[in-house]
Order: sequence, then structure tokens, then C-alpha cells
Amino acid sequence: MKLNKRITIAFTFMLMLTACSTSYPNKSVKGQVFPSVSGESLEQERINIPTDITQNTTLLLIGYKQDSQFDIDRWLIGLDMTNTLVDVYELPTIQGMFPRMFSTMINNGMRKGIPKELWKGVITIYKDGDAIQEFTGNENGNNARVALLDKEGLVLYFYDRGFSVQALNELKSVIDKQP
Repeated sequence: MKLNKRITIAFTFMLMLTACSTSYPNKSVKGQVFPSVSGESLEQERINIPTDITQNTTLLLIGYKQDSQFDIDRWLIGLDMTNTLVDVYELPTIQGMFPRMFSTMINNGMRKGIPKELWKGVITIYKDGDAIQEFTGNENGNNARVALLDKEGLVLYFYDRGFSVQALNELKSVIDKQP
């Protein structure tokens, strides 16, 4: 009897995990306005995107899975190595009700692995995660979504195929043309 209960609990848990994710086809969003969403920085500050973050141009590095952090880190290293000056925010973006129930635990886990001085630039998106994923598409979820926004929230550059030097150079070219 105990084994059946464990199997039922495990099955229910797995069902909840898979029921909370919707697949959206990838699409280019260059030239579109980024959706209005809100999240919380690891400093526990409520941030509305794009209104609270777009001073001039702002780069969003959006991750849909934990494994996308590897791609985001490559983008951050590339930006640093090329001395690219742009405000950058990482947006761990998780859709569904189930992850929201564990948002405190997830955020605390991220705080343990990210230096405190970087917490302001990491904004977790739970409630509006579905809106962002639908906007960009979420196929190949390990790849970061790289979106450069102007001060109105218009997407000036978008890339979702994994880090490449060519893509970094294209992004840098767009950033260098901005006022």
C-alpha cells in the first residue's frame, strides 16, 4: 500500500511539472515592443519590464531553463571581453503555477550561487513567464533569448540560437549605433 501511495504521489508531482509548461514556436521579435511584465530582483525589489529598466538601451538575457545559464554566462563573458557598455539584466523566466509555489526556494537557491553585488541585475519572472515565452517562443529552451530594447521597450536586436561570436559582434554593432 505504501508503494502505491508513493507511485501516486510521484506521478501527481510529475504531472504537475509537465502540465505547467506550454510549448511556443520560436519567432523573431525584432521591431516589436517587449510585453509589459513584472518580476522581482534577487534584492527583492519589484521591477516592471520594460518601463523600470529602459534608461537608454537595455539588454535582456532571458533563460527558460536552468541549463540556459551556461549560454547566458557565455554572453556575459563575451560582453565583458569586448568592453561592450550596456545595461544588462538576466531574466530567469519560468511559466506555470507550480514553480510560483516554490519561487522563494528557487530565488534563495539563485542567491546562494550569485554574488550579492549582481542580485540587482537578476529579475525572476514567474507570474508573467508565459507572456515572455509566448512572445519569443521557447523551443530549444537551453538557448538564452537575447533582446536589446530601446527606452520605449522596442526590440532592436533579438537572437535565440545560442552564443556565437558573430551574434555578439552583430549585437555590439547595434549597441554602438545607439545614442
